[in-house]
Amino acid sequence: MATNKHAQIRYKVLDSCFRNTGRNYTFEDLMDACNDALAEIDPKSGGISVRTLRDDIAFIESDAGWSADIERVKAGKKSYYRYRDPNFSINNQPLNQTELTQINSALEIISRFNGMPQFAWVNEIVTKINNGFEIQDDSSSIISFDSNQYLKGIEHLGDLFNAINSSKAIKMVYRPFKSNHDIDLVLHPYYLKQYNNRWFLFGLNDKYKSISNMALDRIVSFETITLKFIKNKSINFNEYFEDIIGVTMPDKGNLAKIELLFTNEEAPYVLTKPIHGSQIKKKHDENGLILTIEVIPNIEFEKLILSFGDKVKVMSPKKISDLFKSKYISAAKLY
Repeated sequence: MATNKHAQIRYKVLDSCFRNTGRNYTFEDLMDACNDALAEIDPKSGGISVRTLRDDIAFIESDAGWSADIERVKAGKKSYYRYRDPNFSINNQPLNQTELTQINSALEIISRFNGMPQFAWVNEIVTKINNGFEIQDDSSSIISFDSNQYLKGIEHLGDLFNAINSSKAIKMVYRPFKSNHDIDLVLHPYYLKQYNNRWFLFGLNDKYKSISNMALDRIVSFETITLKFIKNKSINFNEYFEDIIGVTMPDKGNLAKIELLFTNEEAPYVLTKPIHGSQIKKKHDENGLILTIEVIPNIEFEKLILSFGDKVKVMSPKKISDLFKSKYISAAKLY
């Protein structure tokens, strides 16, 4: 079954034409109706072909579609298309087998939440959909995601999700890294992000009026409060992480063009799995792979580069190159 947006629009237009008892539609009329509808949403669509329209009609009539009974009524040299039953509509029909298969595939993706605390409602919905549409429950799985339901702090995930969804400010007890003391803070939560199999909460710190990044495994406890919620009007989180690796946005960080030299042993790995979206291959020969990335250096960037060990060298800028040189010297002293 065609599933793109244009196909769905064509099916709806044809359905409307077939059940219109006040007008007769020839094949050419059907094509004009489809092209007019497509032109409204996409002027560059260019219209559909005769073959596409024939395939659409055949699909609507097929068991994979809606098993519609479409009659061709001869009138001179022309034929008019209409439903034999004027009360028929594809909108009134139960889901076909193709749609049920697609729903089943979607449920397979959703089921990755199974077992995750605070998301038991997902399991309930999956069960209701399976029963309601009589979808066969196949216990075998064909996809899995990196997740660990036993991660510390993950028990907060569902309640934090609900606080964000309902625009509720929260009062939190938090234990910062490298500290043995808890702190109290008020946060207007905006966004949850997973990185390196850990979860982080982003929100407006009510005291400093700036964005704070809180690791869920450092949250001791929290509760929603009646404080007026300050909505996020300044940050687009779909773009917020584009210039960094990981989740830490330095307070005074600047975008830097960083040149890296990887050994030929490591080259296939970083070519097939870029370390950042800005990665550009500059040179690749017997001496290794030289590439550049443009990022704001942060702690996650440092940890990522260090994870390559002796398989990478930071070539420039000199300030960042010297930083890694000093780290490797310090590491060597441990041995």
